Formats: sequence, structure tokens, C-alpha cells
Amino acid sequence: MTVGDLVSQHFRTADVFERHGIDFCYNGKKTLEKVCADKSINWDELVAELEKASQVTERAGCHADAWDPGFLADYIVQVHHRYLYKNLPLVVEFTARISRVHSIRHPELKIVEKQVGLLAADLLEHMEKEERILFPYVKSLDLASRQHKAAPGMPFGSIQIPIGVMENEHDYAGSLLDSLRELTGDFTPPEDACVTYRAAFEKLKELDEDLRWHVHLENNILFPKTILLEKQLLQP
Repeated sequence: MTVGDLVSQHFRTADVFERHGIDFCYNGKKTLEKVCADKSINWDELVAELEKASQVTERAGCHADAWDPGFLADYIVQVHHRYLYKNLPLVVEFTARISRVHSIRHPELKIVEKQVGLLAADLLEHMEKEERILFPYVKSLDLASRQHKAAPGMPFGSIQIPIGVMENEHDYAGSLLDSLRELTGDFTPPEDACVTYRAAFEKLKELDEDLRWHVHLENNILFPKTILLEKQLLQP
């Protein structure tokens, strides 16, 4: 079983993986055995933690593996894309402000400001491509399946092609967030941080957590479901 499969079955296992530095969204296809070996983690201890986490009350979207691809695509847009449209401008504004005021004592803030700008630009372009191209096709496949019709025309050959592009862009966003976590000490403000400084880091941390779940829903659930659905519809 992969890390992504485990998180799909119960979202609280994501907390366990986070504690151990195991990436469940961008590298969700790795097996539990593989990550234990890579991280030198005791198998029995990790399994015990995962079993305990699975008893915790669940959250919205935690049963997304049971949803139709079209519904899941709409959910991602309405919940996670809307979150980013609302919060990315705030994060960009806050990090720019604290960089101007505090970068003399904390020069890393100049890099934080630049990388947040890159992240915001990348995500906005990424979401536009999903909403204009990929997700409408996902929904058309889902509708064709429910109506027992043939697969709709494919302007890009196979859905695996745009999905591959989206996964690569997810990896890029993940690398920027990894760098931001390192630069900010896991989004921990220094003792001399002002209110805006603390708010900026809190928003960054919140965005990081939301985006990890967002990418998990796409990489580990929506994309595999859609690839399988397309293959089924194309069978003679």
C-alpha cells in the first residue's frame, strides 16, 4: 500500500507522515516499506502511530476516494481553488510588507518574498489550466461513463498527457514550499516578530497545509481515477 492510499483512506494519517518528514502528496506513490527504508523509520512504531491516527474523527473530503471524478473536480475548484484565490494575494502582500520592514535583521525574508511571488504566479496559472482544460474533460469523461456513451474527443491524445504536466507543476510548487519551510524554520516567527510578521507566517503555514491536501486529492485520487475511467471508455 502506498502512502497516498493510506491518506486517502483516512486523512489523519497525514499528520503522522508529516511528523516523520514523509511527503504524502508529492511522493504519495511510494510504498510504506519504501519510506520506512528511506527514512530509517521503525516499521512497527510507524504502523502503531498510523493505526492510532485512523481512530480520529474525519474531515470533509476524507472520503474523496469514493467520489465520482467529476464531483471531485468540482469540489477541488470550489474548496481549494477558491481558498487559493482568496489567500494567495494576502500571503504575497504580507510577505512583501515584512520583507521591507524586517529584512535588515532577517535577510532571508527577501528570499521568502521572492519565492512566495513565484509560488503565487505558478499556482494561478496552474489553476487556470485545470479549470479551462483538464477538469472540463474530466467531467465529460465522467458524464459519458454515467450515460454509457463513448469517450469524448481528446484534443491532447490522452488525458495522461495533461495530467503529467499538472503533476510536474505540483512538484515545482512543492519544491518552493519545501524551501519556504526551511527558510522560515517550519513557519516559526522569531521572538522579535511583529503582528504582521506572525500573521504572514501563520498564513504561509495554513496555505502549505491546504495545498498538501489539495495536491493529494489530485495526484493520489482524481488523476488515477480519471486515467482508469478513460481507459475503460476506450475499450472496444
